[in-house]
Amino acid sequence: MEQNEKINPPKHFSERAAIKSMQDFEALYEAAAYDPDKFWAEQAGAIHWFAKWNKVCDWSNPPFAKWFVGAKTNVAYNCLDRHLTTWRKNKAAIIWEGENFEQRILTYQELHRKVCKFANALKQLGLKSGDRSIIYMPMTPEAAIAMLACARLGIIHSVVFGGFSAEALKTRINDLEAAAVITADAGLRRGKEVLLKQNVDDALANNECPSVKNVIVHKRIGSLTKMQSGRDHWWDDLTTGISEVCPAEELDSEHPLYVLYTSGTTGKPKGVVHSTGGYLTQVVATMKWVFDLKDEDIYWCTADIGWVTGHSYVVYGPLAAGATTLLYEGAPDWPKPDRFWRIIEKYRVNIFYTSPTAIRSFIRQGDDWPNNRDLSSLRLLGSVGEPINPTAWHWYNRVIGKERCPIVDTWWQTETGSIMISPVPGATPAKPGSATRPLPGVMAEVVDDKGEPVKVGKGFLVLSKPWPSMLRTIYNNPERFKSGYWSRYPGKYFTGDAATIDEDGYIWCLGRVDDVLNVAGHRLSTMEVESSLVRHKTVAEAAVVGAPHELKGEAIHCFVTLKQEFHGSDALTEELRQWVATEIGALAKPERIYYVAALPKTRSGKIMRRLLREIVTTKSVSGDTSTLEDYSVILKLSQQGKEEEEILGEKK
Repeated sequence: MEQNEKINPPKHFSERAAIKSMQDFEALYEAAAYDPDKFWAEQAGAIHWFAKWNKVCDWSNPPFAKWFVGAKTNVAYNCLDRHLTTWRKNKAAIIWEGENFEQRILTYQELHRKVCKFANALKQLGLKSGDRSIIYMPMTPEAAIAMLACARLGIIHSVVFGGFSAEALKTRINDLEAAAVITADAGLRRGKEVLLKQNVDDALANNECPSVKNVIVHKRIGSLTKMQSGRDHWWDDLTTGISEVCPAEELDSEHPLYVLYTSGTTGKPKGVVHSTGGYLTQVVATMKWVFDLKDEDIYWCTADIGWVTGHSYVVYGPLAAGATTLLYEGAPDWPKPDRFWRIIEKYRVNIFYTSPTAIRSFIRQGDDWPNNRDLSSLRLLGSVGEPINPTAWHWYNRVIGKERCPIVDTWWQTETGSIMISPVPGATPAKPGSATRPLPGVMAEVVDDKGEPVKVGKGFLVLSKPWPSMLRTIYNNPERFKSGYWSRYPGKYFTGDAATIDEDGYIWCLGRVDDVLNVAGHRLSTMEVESSLVRHKTVAEAAVVGAPHELKGEAIHCFVTLKQEFHGSDALTEELRQWVATEIGALAKPERIYYVAALPKTRSGKIMRRLLREIVTTKSVSGDTSTLEDYSVILKLSQQGKEEEEILGEKK
């Protein structure tokens, strides 16, 4: 990593930014560190409260935090009602682009009416504050409407990504003991129908989800759909003729807003619980700090609402901040590889927030696709989901941002609820590959094995103080919450990530701790090796895992996808091995390089290195694979692994 490379924010951007300089940023950060309660109380002033708090933060029973104790608020009211008394009532709240080029634009006033109608429909079915619902929908405005209607009534929602199977859906329904499932007949992806209602029926078959009393179905496609009398209801039937007046419930600040399930490597998914007041306070603050949001901006985060990024930075954050948020249905490269660039051109998108996985896939497609579209409306680019390697950062900056858009490389987690480490675009000099500095109010440290802070060097990323948008617990499993996050370093939240901190206090996230290799006693980040590989002219993407080695402890195995014009060969393998050795050191020279057509990824775009690790060690896969985007990728890789093992055996 070229940690000394610094790229200052463009002058024209800083001049218009809310935080214009590092001096301004440092003043804000120091104020937050000096008096956190006062600082967060000031940030909470940006949202609406029915009743104010009597205490900002109650940390008397760690790790169980309470924020804005005794206060009353409502997330849907903040996202909708409070804008209706301003000029924003006729502003576009949601712009939606369907996969087949459908387009809908909902103003704040229209969205408010639709949310109230659907909330009244939920009330007619007997749902009330404290009940739980599952939302299993395609990326349509109705998905956001369902979330907001639940939030309006205090119904705790859990959004399940529309690509999940019936089995994964059933697990989540039963853990949550959900009373209702809100779904659609089907969704669209790559020109194919994803039969959501059929999956719901399969999950509920044989009374295997006894808590579910009602299923609400939005007609997205008009697919042939079986409806069970008494249980299943068409969305339109429930909302036709129903009142558009539905007062928002005045909810306690600590009332759970949603539960979002994160898949563990094995075992039961964890239901991460997020609150109302603290969560919204920090999400809105970060919308303004990180994206330097202006009233006229068209803001596009490409995440699905099934992931936390979709909750915080597609629905709740943008709408509470009064932004215009863009939703799209489908895949980034279908029907053509320029789908994203066409949408940016069409809607004059100003802020674009996507994943490093998507960025690397764009690199592989070549520069012509974005270069043939007008991207001049862009003023800010963002990255989320995993560390972005410097090569991808520079491509993003040069080809998409035309070297005039700051890039905010953000680090956070499902559990943190909001962005924790990120450049502030008008102030922070970027270092490609680094998420840079913690945001105001975030106490992040890199510590050694004993939990002692590392001033410069490698260690483990922890958060040493509570923050408003933090998870409150694991649903129905407080012991798992304590043991999983707070036991390794008492009093500190362990993120599970390895990191490096440099002499400027910049943090370089190296990926999950189980993605750190120990080669002959030396700790190597998988990201370091992957970044080295993708710097080579032939490589589009790389994933690195460790495999047991009798001498080194662990050996480095690399899975590589090549750019379209290149092909794998023994000569290229040796060239790549030597390349890594030259870039990082001889100890980082890969033991094996596998050329693959695609890498196994979750539906949120993260490479599933655990499965690759299993392939190189056991030639098979086990555990939870429900998050895989395309299971056939793993089948091909495992078969390839077996075939290569047989060839090697014959050579011996």
